[in-house]
Amino acid sequence: MKGPRLVKLGLGLAAPVLALLLAFLITSLVLVVAGDPVGEVWSTILGVPEERNIANILNNATVLYLSGLAVAVGFRMNLFNIGVDGQYRVAAFVAAVVAGEAWLPGAANTVLAILAAMLAGAAWAGIAGVLRARRGVSEVISTIMLNFIATGLVAYFLRRVAVREEGSNDIGTKEIPEGSRIPGFSIGDGPTEVYGFIFLAALAGFVYWFVLNRTRFGFDLRATGRSTTAAVASGISVTKMTVVAMLISGAVAGLVGLPLLFGDSYSYGSTFQSGLGFAGIAIALLGRNHPIGIAIGALLFAYLDEQSNPLQILVGVSPDIVAITQGVIVLTVVISYEVVRRYGVRLEQHAVARALEADRQEARA
Repeated sequence: MKGPRLVKLGLGLAAPVLALLLAFLITSLVLVVAGDPVGEVWSTILGVPEERNIANILNNATVLYLSGLAVAVGFRMNLFNIGVDGQYRVAAFVAAVVAGEAWLPGAANTVLAILAAMLAGAAWAGIAGVLRARRGVSEVISTIMLNFIATGLVAYFLRRVAVREEGSNDIGTKEIPEGSRIPGFSIGDGPTEVYGFIFLAALAGFVYWFVLNRTRFGFDLRATGRSTTAAVASGISVTKMTVVAMLISGAVAGLVGLPLLFGDSYSYGSTFQSGLGFAGIAIALLGRNHPIGIAIGALLFAYLDEQSNPLQILVGVSPDIVAITQGVIVLTVVISYEVVRRYGVRLEQHAVARALEADRQEARA
């Protein structure tokens, strides 16, 4: 029993490692062609981060982790939810408005805002889920369109409820009361605090693992994602599972902007960080939809982002080289998984052939 498990574990680790090695080689080739110092670039990127950089890495990874989880829920159902960017925008705006109004005191107000964000994200993703289940509309197309609509709607309503800061052109929602903010914690003597929301992100990862692997609903969801025909034969409603999967994916996407909202900006405005949703696709692929793998992928992407900042000053190379590396990782991870999968199939075929040959020899004896 240990042999097959070790082989399976080795194959599971081989794919992301191979993808990272290929990304490293391809990025190095790009640097050589551009005439940039390859050694200096990698020594800067792969250096040991300072305490303040570690805090930034953890904060960025928290956001990316939630984005990866949201995408992974859809992947397990064989749904490609690339609308996380729009879902988190809608959810973060709703949470900011609810928290800023302070209808409840202290932590109760925080809980209310988080629930409102999850409901808003679920509702926005549910549109694509219903279109896919009822009308067969590709969730890829519908979520792309919903991303654009979300951007326009949030901008429109932001102008309606925004509070303009004196002496500034920036606009935003009312600030979250101090008692409703989620406090962070420091690492060493660094000036930057780690978002307290990191613990809620870890809890979300545990819930994701538990529901998918230890509940009947999770089994039905995974079974439907692997084969809709088999799911129907087992009495599972594919229509229902499609809608529910998108609702859950959207609810998790609703959490993506909250670490920033409750730990840094305290309001949603024109300066609120954008583009937090798309990296989750690559991270979910790299982590193979497993909560621990997604966490490693989120830390890797956050590490690369943070370490690329001094490249322009120290080496004279644009930090965009990291964006190239991350993009290459997306491509190589897909190729690597397919190569490793085929190799695994060949190993199984050889094992079956050896077992059959052994049975024949016993029969002859």
